Amino acid sequence: MTDGSTPASPERPDAASPETSPAGKRPGRETTSTGPGDPASPTAAGGGAGPAGATAGDDGGGSGGGRGLADRDGGGALLLRTFVQNLWAANTVTVTVLAIVLATLIGAVLIIVSDPDVLATWGYFTAQPSDALDASWTVVSEAYANLFKGAVVDPAAVQAWADGTGGWQPVFAPISETLTYTAPLVFTGLAVSLAFRGGLFNIGAQGQATIGVILAALAGFLLPLPPVLHLIVAVLAGALGGAIWGFVPGFLKARTGAHEVITTIMLNYVSFSFLAWIIVQNGIHDPDRTDAISRPVDGSAQLPRLLGSDLRVHLGIVLAVAVTWAVGWLLNRSTFGFELRAVGANPDAARTAGIGVGRTYVLVMVIAGALSGLGGANMVLGTTATALTPLVVAQIGFDGILVALLGRVKPWGVALAALLFGALQAGGNRMQSYASISLELVTVLQALIVIFIAAPALVKAIFGLRAARAARLSTSMAKGW
Repeated sequence: MTDGSTPASPERPDAASPETSPAGKRPGRETTSTGPGDPASPTAAGGGAGPAGATAGDDGGGSGGGRGLADRDGGGALLLRTFVQNLWAANTVTVTVLAIVLATLIGAVLIIVSDPDVLATWGYFTAQPSDALDASWTVVSEAYANLFKGAVVDPAAVQAWADGTGGWQPVFAPISETLTYTAPLVFTGLAVSLAFRGGLFNIGAQGQATIGVILAALAGFLLPLPPVLHLIVAVLAGALGGAIWGFVPGFLKARTGAHEVITTIMLNYVSFSFLAWIIVQNGIHDPDRTDAISRPVDGSAQLPRLLGSDLRVHLGIVLAVAVTWAVGWLLNRSTFGFELRAVGANPDAARTAGIGVGRTYVLVMVIAGALSGLGGANMVLGTTATALTPLVVAQIGFDGILVALLGRVKPWGVALAALLFGALQAGGNRMQSYASISLELVTVLQALIVIFIAAPALVKAIFGLRAARAARLSTSMAKGW
């Protein structure tokens, strides 16, 4: 035939024209031998006729099967190498863990320096180094061992319970103390992180918690209500007090553009003074006391304890977990959460898209204030205190800022950061009592952890982490500022 087409060769019935074959590929089998020098050829793999020369497509145990096994082994090694590289990269988990390690190491140095007896052994280190090393190890290990025993579990208590010489309460006492300190920090940390996500820097969590603790206490000993209803009303009163105190800076930001940092700081001072004033008022002040303290909260308004009267952990930790889930749902599943994140990312673009930026600012601060108010209510309705005092709120609002930063302004990250801070607080109390280590050292540890968390480039440089994700870390911390 002379039509210009080339018929298929009878020796190669599977051949096809270039027009019908994919570019760069031969039809039929994916890999074909082109000669002894081709890596895909059986002879290049060291095989000939028979099973030893089976091709890669065979299921036999020839060279093809060996090559497949080698490929699988190489893939496993590659997977392991990739896992190690990703593990030793500047990601959130690695930086957080290494920041804690660095803070612990620096804390060990501070423990050594603060002990005059141990420090004296370093004066003759060159003559007898074992004295300095042994003394340093003893004081540091004892301090951190007591930190662990006071925050997590005491092995001696577990052994006593197992032997029948002790009860179960001492076994769960450390974790009970940790959870007791954790609960209010979860609320204030969520308050700060939620405002961050909306583009606001809420410095007023301390003041909002103060107003919340005032209203919760007033509802707790002024309202004669039945037990369950009394507790609900007191908790809601605390949330309402914080919401009111959060509404003020949110409204000023939306209507006048007043910076929330300035207004919340000033409102903190107002709340402190209001607490000091209201404690000594008639009907509020405890008539049986001469110092500045209010009447105690009624038992019907107190959060019930979860593990009996001997352990302090109360229902507040369960409420904290529920609120953490609710905030996570609000941010990631609700329409308001989308608007909040859009305003926090770019308020001008959000306004162009039809989102009410001013309304969002107000709602964000109201919700954040309510969360801080719940944290304050935990302080007076739980087991930390049962009456108003000038220091009843402690520093949970300011610690909430650290918790939010450590938790990367993510709800569950905030909860875990609050758990860490609660453990440091609970363990620090035992460390001070049993190892004679100043409780201020725990505050130093907290500050160091946050410093290293906020400076991922520093952690990356110290440990030689891969820089693939360091830039993303540094920018994530800037969101909401």
